Amino acid sequence: MSFQSLGLSEALLKAISKKGYTTPSPIQQKAIPPVLAGHDVLASAQTGTGKTAGFTLPLLHILSENPKEKYRPIRALILTPTRELAAQVYANVKEYSEFLNLRSAVIFGGVNQKPQAATIRQGIDVLVATPGRLIDLESQGLLSLKRVEIFVLDEADRMLDMGFLRDIERVMKLMPDKRQNLMFSATFSKDIRKLANGILNRPVQVEATPENTTVDAITQKVYRVAKAKKTDLIIKLITDGNWKQVLVFNRTKHGANKLVEKMIKAGIKAAAIHGNKSQGARTKALAGFKSGSISVLVATDIAARGLDIPLLPHVINFEIPNISEDYVHRIGRTGRAGANGEAISLVSADETTFLRDIQKLIGMKLPVEIMEGFEPDPNASTAPIKPGQNRRQQPKSSKPKGDKSKSRGGNASSNSGGRNRTKSKSRNSDSRR
Repeated sequence: MSFQSLGLSEALLKAISKKGYTTPSPIQQKAIPPVLAGHDVLASAQTGTGKTAGFTLPLLHILSENPKEKYRPIRALILTPTRELAAQVYANVKEYSEFLNLRSAVIFGGVNQKPQAATIRQGIDVLVATPGRLIDLESQGLLSLKRVEIFVLDEADRMLDMGFLRDIERVMKLMPDKRQNLMFSATFSKDIRKLANGILNRPVQVEATPENTTVDAITQKVYRVAKAKKTDLIIKLITDGNWKQVLVFNRTKHGANKLVEKMIKAGIKAAAIHGNKSQGARTKALAGFKSGSISVLVATDIAARGLDIPLLPHVINFEIPNISEDYVHRIGRTGRAGANGEAISLVSADETTFLRDIQKLIGMKLPVEIMEGFEPDPNASTAPIKPGQNRRQQPKSSKPKGDKSKSRGGNASSNSGGRNRTKSKSRNSDSRR
């Protein structure tokens, strides 16, 4: 199948060709036709499958077919959970609309709002936004969503994890009832389906891969290791392997900073990216990682969401996630575009329950190795999470003292306590992370 066969305009085909793409990915093949036909769409697609083009290309085609050149109200809204993802989606919109008479803008927190507001005042067709900054500008009367024709909710699962449910509901009320809705998520959990029922109207459901599966091109491995020896083991793996581009996941901001400090002392060029870092620091770290001046990028889950790192060869879970679905998100950052990738997880005794849950979710038993000199502690507790403890909370004993990072407590769409806790803070979540 070719892009020409999907029914896209010549201007879009020209932009696609300029980027060097010839064949649409599976999610693009499945999502673009129903979007062009005007249907609401619920799509499941893992990171790195080309999902952004799956909604931006048909969206731009539809808008260009009925231009509003004199007065440009916001006709398409793409809502994303993080600044990095918003910036990446906006970059795609700009590239694909190069030969179209359409204007676009991106808004997110953590930076001065005046330039963003000035761009919107000049008139735009497509707005890419994070929830907090969008609601802030709307409440100030600096933008209106009353003319939105197409609404895209990207990374819907992460939206819920970050406590944005109330903000999503508020944004929905700001748009006209009659519009086309597109919802993209890495998983089709019960909470996602519940959210979809409140947004989508008789949607076409598409999947690029079976939900919660891992890419075949990714080699997965587990190292059983004593918790106190994890840092030494990861330094040995990176040094001995002479790995030049490694994305490392850590549960907490404090832990990410601490790991980077030890890597730098060991002669490894490393940087951390998380919510306590300024937008400038995050951008600089990512640029260094892509250029090769930084070999290791240590990130928290939320900060890493939306990072576009092509052909990433190695992902290491310094701490495996206590939310099983996050494992799929993490390792999905390698093994893209037909390239092979490696995902390594360092598992201590107290993470045994998490590992078991991950293997159950992905439907496979991961190969386990033990490296001499880094053996697991035979006396360490393997006690599972206590009955009644929220599965989205890590045990208190594993959270470093003084770490102020917010736990993703409570299910954002069904736990009323979780909603009450996030209500007053969620508006600015995107500017903090």
